Amino acid sequence: MTKVILIVDDDPVSLKLARDVLQANGYLTIEASNGKQALELAKANKPALILMDIRMPVMDGLEATRHLKKDATTRDIPTIALTASAMKHDEERMRQAGCDGYLTKPLDIQQLLKEIAKYLPREINHE
Repeated sequence: MTKVILIVDDDPVSLKLARDVLQANGYLTIEASNGKQALELAKANKPALILMDIRMPVMDGLEATRHLKKDATTRDIPTIALTASAMKHDEERMRQAGCDGYLTKPLDIQQLLKEIAKYLPREINHE
């Protein structure tokens, strides 16, 4: 069964990179450009994982993650923070908000796939 990943990012270039990498690796993607849209899509689609940008308009990624982790229908969805903020206290803030993982931008494709694999082990296809 193909896993669906929700990508949340207001930067079209970052969004496209994540989408292209994930789709090339067999994942289906859905996309949101702010935290409010992310909440709606997560509740409606129940993705296997969420890649959450932190700095966005309307609702930032930390607030969106807090809402997701309080809601019984979305609390168990692994959420990986994506951010240009790479200071030591930034990771701690993101984890306190409920983020399960943390990646800095610009994204390292191999690191992205490695982080996703922690939460979504690949099924072996016996054909």
